[in-house]
Amino acid sequence: MVGLTVSDVPPTMAVKIFSAGVAACVADVITFPLDTAKVRLQVIQGECQTSSAVRYKGVLGTVTTLAKTEGPLKLYSGLPAGLQRQISFASLRIGLYDTVQEFFSAGKETASLGSRISAGLTTGGVAVFIGQPTEVVKVRLQAQSHLHGLKPRYTGTYNAYRIIATTEGLTGLWKGTTPNLTRNVIINCTEIVTYDLMKEALVKNKLLAEPGACFGFCVPLSVSPPFPYSALRILTNSEDGDLHFSRFAPSFLRLGSWNVIMFVCFEQLKRELMKSRRTMDCAT
Repeated sequence: MVGLTVSDVPPTMAVKIFSAGVAACVADVITFPLDTAKVRLQVIQGECQTSSAVRYKGVLGTVTTLAKTEGPLKLYSGLPAGLQRQISFASLRIGLYDTVQEFFSAGKETASLGSRISAGLTTGGVAVFIGQPTEVVKVRLQAQSHLHGLKPRYTGTYNAYRIIATTEGLTGLWKGTTPNLTRNVIINCTEIVTYDLMKEALVKNKLLAEPGACFGFCVPLSVSPPFPYSALRILTNSEDGDLHFSRFAPSFLRLGSWNVIMFVCFEQLKRELMKSRRTMDCAT
C-alpha cells in the first residue's frame, strides 16, 4: 500500500504484520458488541429457539437486549478467540499484502490491478486457513445463550477448543472453511485493493496527505452475502436452526466501523514505529 511521504523509510514486513495485528485487535475490542449482535441476528439455532421469550430487533436493539437479559459481559463473549483470530488472521492478510503484491509485480515500478488482486486472494486464503479454528470458537461462543437455565455448551475459549476437538475431531475446528474462504478472499480483495487504489489516487493527486479509511469498507459489504450466512450456519454446527438473512445493517455497522478504526490505527502505527526506529538508529 502507498501513503507514506517520500522522506519516510518504507516500513518493514515485520512492522506491517505487527501493526496490522495490533490495529485489528483495537478495532475488534471497540466493535465486538456489534459483531455479537450480528451473529445473534443472523443465526437462530437450537439454544436460541428455546429462549423464545427474547426477541432481537435491530442491531442496537440486540445490543441493548443482550446487555439487559444476559449482562453487559455477554456482548464480549468470545472476545479472546476474536483477538486470537485477528492476531493470526488480520496480521497476515493485511500485513503481508504489500510483500506478496511486490512478488506478483515482479519488480515493476507500479503494481497492476491483477497483481493487487492476486495478492489479496493469496493473503486472504492463507489467513483464513490459519485462523479458521479461532473463527469457529468465536462464533460458537457468541451464538450460545445462557437464558432460562440453559447450560452453556462451552464455558470459555479454551474449553471450546477442547470440546470441539474431542467431540468433532480436529477437523471440527476447520468446519466452514470453504464458505468462509470464499467470503473472505472476496472481501480481502475488494477491501484491501479498493483501499490501496483509492489511497494511491488521493495521495498522487495531492487531494489528501493522510487519507482516512472511510472509503475502504463499502464495496466488500455489497459483494459478501450470502457467504456470511452459510458460513455462520456451519460454524455454529447448526443443522436444524433457522438461518436469517438479516439485511444489510448488521454487516454494514460491524465491518464499516471495524475497517475505519483498523485502517486508521494501522497507518498510524506503521508511521510511529518507523519514526521510533529512525530515532533509535540516529541515537546509535
